[in-house]
Formats: sequence, C-alpha cells, structure tokens
Amino acid sequence: MSNQTHSSSGNFNQLAAEQKETAMLSMLEKAHSGLGWVNQLFAKIGASIAWVLVALMVASILLQVFFRYILNDALPWPEEVARALMIWMMALVAASAYRSGSFVAIEMLHDYLPNKVRHFLKLILAVIAMLILYRLTQLGIDFFERGFRTRAASFHLSRAWIYLAMPVCFGSMFVVSLELVLAEFLGLFNRGPNSVKDDAC
Repeated sequence: MSNQTHSSSGNFNQLAAEQKETAMLSMLEKAHSGLGWVNQLFAKIGASIAWVLVALMVASILLQVFFRYILNDALPWPEEVARALMIWMMALVAASAYRSGSFVAIEMLHDYLPNKVRHFLKLILAVIAMLILYRLTQLGIDFFERGFRTRAASFHLSRAWIYLAMPVCFGSMFVVSLELVLAEFLGLFNRGPNSVKDDAC
C-alpha cells in the first residue's frame, strides 16, 4: 500500500512538473509571437521610410551635381544631407536584415550539427549579441543626448537628430535579438519556429 501511494505521489509530481513546463513554454511562445509581430511591423514601416530616404538622398546628390558642374556654383548642404539620409536609411533596415539572417555568416559547421546542439550554439551567440546590442543602445542614447551640443555644419539642425539613428538602429536590433533568443530556446524543446527568416520575408 505504501509503495502504491509513493508511486502515485511520484506520478502526480511528474505530471505537475510537466504542466508547469508546458505553461512556461506556452508563455514564451506567446512572447515570441508578440515580438515577431512588433519586429515585422517595424521592418515594414522602416523599409517604406527607407525607400523615401534613398530617393531624397539621390535627389540631393543629383541637385549638387547640377549646381556644381552645370551652374559652377556648388551648394553647401547636399553632401551632409545625403550622408544623414544614408545613416537613417541604414538604421531603419538593419534590424530587418539581422532578423532575416542577411548579415554575413559562416554556416559551414552549423549545417552538420545535431538539431539541439545547433539550437544551443545559436542560443549562446544570440545571447551574446543581445548583450552587445543592449550596451550599444545605451551608448547610442548617450551619443544622442550629447548631440544637442553641436549643430550640422551646413544647415540649421542639431546633430542629435542625426545621431538618433544610432539608438533606433541598435534598439530595434536588440528587440530582434530577444526574438531570436526565444526562438532558439524554444527550439531546444522542439517548440516554436525553426527560424524567423520566413516571417521576415
């Protein structure tokens, strides 16, 4: 009778532990899905704005070419405006590129690893990247605040609004890194998507 009671107690504890694990993984899946929605929305908005910035950048460069080589009277501001537009364009699409795996990567070893080992290795790398991006976001915010002390050389605008691209870039990549960390952690339990690349496309 005692052994039967002990066995029933053990089964109950095991069932309770499994239910807790399932509930935790379900919560993480919801968090991952929420982050995916946020990152995908930012990617779409960022890409739309980036196209406008590219068009404005090309227009400012062509305007300078016209004034410098046709009218022989170069304008003082197009180069600096084009540079600022290029910085912001990059800042708005960097997170999307990171999320879709478009950055340069060495995957020679990755393809030959067992599934769980691959997820564990990618989880470690994603955590390291997340910590670095968190620190870069902090530095970007500090750089933005210090930018109010100076103004652009050729037009009347505080450099802070140009430097704001840094925390936007690193902050959005940090949020993507959170999604990637959750994706790889869930992958260890054969839960969640194998990759966020499909969602990013």
